[in-house]
Amino acid sequence: MARPNLPSIDADLALIRAGKPLIDVRAPVEFAQGALPGAVNLPLMNDNERHRVGIAYKKHGQAAAIALGEQLVSGDVKHARVKAWQEYVAQHPDAVIYCFRGGLRSQIAQTWLFDAGTHRPRINGGWKALRQALMARIDTAAEQPMLVIGGLTGCAKTVLINQLEGGVDLEGFARHKGSAFGRMPEPPPSQIDFEHTLGKRLLTLPGSLAVEDESRQIGNVNVPLTFWRAMEQAPRLRIEMPLDWRLAQLIQDYIIDLERGYAEQFGPEEGWQRMQAQLSNSLARLKKRLGDARLQRLQRLQALAFAAHEWGDRQAHEAWLAPLLTEYYDPLYRYHLKRQQDAGAVELHVGDWESCREAAQQWLAEHAANRHGHARSGVPQPLA
Repeated sequence: MARPNLPSIDADLALIRAGKPLIDVRAPVEFAQGALPGAVNLPLMNDNERHRVGIAYKKHGQAAAIALGEQLVSGDVKHARVKAWQEYVAQHPDAVIYCFRGGLRSQIAQTWLFDAGTHRPRINGGWKALRQALMARIDTAAEQPMLVIGGLTGCAKTVLINQLEGGVDLEGFARHKGSAFGRMPEPPPSQIDFEHTLGKRLLTLPGSLAVEDESRQIGNVNVPLTFWRAMEQAPRLRIEMPLDWRLAQLIQDYIIDLERGYAEQFGPEEGWQRMQAQLSNSLARLKKRLGDARLQRLQRLQALAFAAHEWGDRQAHEAWLAPLLTEYYDPLYRYHLKRQQDAGAVELHVGDWESCREAAQQWLAEHAANRHGHARSGVPQPLA
C-alpha cells in the first residue's frame, strides 16, 4: 500500500501543455489503445500479469487480486520494474506517474520508488481525468472562430495550414493524407491518440483556428463530432491551381516523400517495394468507382511509370496521376463542393494558393480577439 503523505497532483492540462514527462504504469495493451501525450510506458504489470490479476479480482475480490499481483511482480521482476522507473526519473527528474484512474497501480509504483529512494508524484484521477479534460478542450475549441481551407486535390492545402498561426493539421495528427492514396509509412495512431494529439495542439490555440476541408474520417480515425460539426458550419476559402502545378505537388507528396519515408524505415530496396505495393493497391481499391476499363488503363500507365522511376524519371508518374485527377478526383470534389454550396456554405475567398494564404492570415488576425472560446455569432463577411 502507498506510504502516508506520498505526493499527488491534480489532473491539470498544464501538464500536457508544458510537455511534462509522464510515466504510464498501465499494461502495454492499455498504452497501445491510447496514452497521454508525452508518456512513456513503463508498466507495473505486463499484459499477462494484468490479465491474471483481473481474473482474480472478478472471482475473489480486491484483496486476492493484490496478493496475486504482489506474487507475480516480486523478486527480480519487481527489481527490474523499479530500476526502469528510476532510470527514467534520473533522465527526467520532473516526471510524473499515472495509471488509469490514479489509483492502486500508480500508488504501488510510487511506493516502490519511494522505498528505493526516489520520490515522484502521481496524478489524481490518472489517465481518465486528463483524457476527459483533453476531450473537453476539443469541445470548447469547436466554439472558437474557425476557417476551413478547401480546394482540388494537389492544391497544397496542408502546406498552407501549417504556415498559419492557428493551423490545425488534422491529416498530420491522423498520419494520413485523407485520400485513397493517403496512407503514410508510419503506423496510424489509435483513435484515442489522435484525439489526444488534437487536444494538445488546441491547448496552444485560444483564438481563431484554420483546418483543411476533410471528411470526418481521415484514414483510420474520426474527427470528434463536436469539432466536425463546427467544421461543417465554418466559412471557407477555396484554392484554385492549374493542373501542372497540382501534379508537381502530388509528385512531391505521393512519390518523392513517400519513397523517402519508406526508405528511411525499411531501407531503399524494401522501401521501394512497399511504396509500389501501396500505390498499386490504392489504385486497385478504386475499381468500383473507376470501372474496369479505366482502372486497367491507369494500371498500365502506373506500371510504365514505376519502370521509368527505377531509371530515375519520377515525372513519369504524371501519366497516370493526371487522368486520375481529371477523371476521378476533380469531379468528385466538384460534386462535394456543390453539395456544400447547396447547403449554404459561406465561401469567403476563391483564388490561387498565395492569395488564399494571405486571405487566411487576414481572417485569422481579424478573429484573433476571440480568445476565450465564445460562440461565433452573425454571418461571416467576405474578404475584400
